[in-house]
Amino acid sequence: MTANSAAAAWRQDLEHFIHPYTDFATFRPAGSQVISRSAGVTVFDGDGRGYLDSIAGLWCVNLGHGRQEIADAMAQQASTLAYFNTFGHSTNEPAALLAGEIAALTPGDLNHVFYTTGGSTANDTAVRLVHFYFNQLGKPKKKKIISRNYAYHGSTYFGATLTGIHATHMGFDKIAQDVVHHVSAANLYRRPDGLDEDAYCDYLVDELAARIEQLGADNVAAFIAEPIMGAGGVLVAPRGYHARVHALCKANDILYIADEVVTAFGRLGQWFASEAEFGHVPDVIVSAKGISSGYCPLGAAIFSKQIYDVISVPQGPGGVLSHGFTYSGHPVSCAAALKTIEIMRRENTLENVRDVGPYLQQRLGELLRHEAVGDVRGSHLMAGIELVSDRATKQGFDAEVGAAHKVFEAARRRGVIVRPIGNIIVLSPPLTFGRAEVDTVIDVLHESLEEAAPALLRS
Repeated sequence: MTANSAAAAWRQDLEHFIHPYTDFATFRPAGSQVISRSAGVTVFDGDGRGYLDSIAGLWCVNLGHGRQEIADAMAQQASTLAYFNTFGHSTNEPAALLAGEIAALTPGDLNHVFYTTGGSTANDTAVRLVHFYFNQLGKPKKKKIISRNYAYHGSTYFGATLTGIHATHMGFDKIAQDVVHHVSAANLYRRPDGLDEDAYCDYLVDELAARIEQLGADNVAAFIAEPIMGAGGVLVAPRGYHARVHALCKANDILYIADEVVTAFGRLGQWFASEAEFGHVPDVIVSAKGISSGYCPLGAAIFSKQIYDVISVPQGPGGVLSHGFTYSGHPVSCAAALKTIEIMRRENTLENVRDVGPYLQQRLGELLRHEAVGDVRGSHLMAGIELVSDRATKQGFDAEVGAAHKVFEAARRRGVIVRPIGNIIVLSPPLTFGRAEVDTVIDVLHESLEEAAPALLRS
């Protein structure tokens, strides 16, 4: 892209593109940073300046940018069969083969895949088919879904209702408020005073049990949770939490939906994290992002045999499973996913995450020397750095201070892109990151925090 074309793109973007999660207070005067090309773990703006991408696009470019093999697989598929619908009894080879690959990688008997276009539509699909499942079982009262505060489950209308990040609802209506109910996030940093990790786990499990009793187990269809919360602040639950919650759900005939949009396909060093890292097998796993390494939109809601055996029973003559999308099982997206899995196996990507991830977490601890850093947390290649105005009280900065954004801007000037969310700086680098890239990110964060400190400490 030339300087002239980048400038034209900047103007057209400013005038016509409604961006996700735009801050209109700053968008009109500043416009967007135009990213024009990418290679490896680096993206380049319209002026040709490179930036180390320590957020993998948005949790998703797991194999890094510019992988010619993936591009070639997509091009070959597009020239062979770009699209044909998968409704009814029609399929295509990439979609069918990918379903088999996913079934081989998932834990337990989660071996039936419903394709969507991303995580939001996969979560909507999961809940809609869970409701259908209980209808088919003759339990139509089981409709309520329990989610968690600070959870992120998407921005479709129902996905946004599942989401427990309250700032995302500002000015927007919420639907199905009698259906979706929230319990506390598992936030070790902000747990009640006096509780150690095990006692805090007891507290959270007891809270959920009380909510189930309040709502009536006969009315609750499912509990939905991310193994590690992503956009809500990279919150890692206390040890044993997910397994205990899963057992509580089982005891009450409640399905467990694991939202692995971020954690699946390698971010925690596993194909799927629920069983391998957290000791339980969900009834439904929702996946997207890393499934195609971000090269093509793709999501998947993956159901257990128990659920499939019920929803696949014909309702009657002419009765069909009335759910689906034009682009379900899109052949080009599925071809990208198949190539992603092939490369991850060949390059031992999971092993790299299990090596580099602990090194990132170790180096993150150094950032606690900065007065504005209250907590660092995460696992493997996902991390959150929480900024506070007072360490003793854990008081965050007021929104108008823009604390994390100040650090983001300072890091970007140094050629590293991090993600600011409120008072939290998020890292989710490509799974191809090495220790040298980790060193660069941490060193730049040290410098950026030092640069931002005078403004933060005055606030």
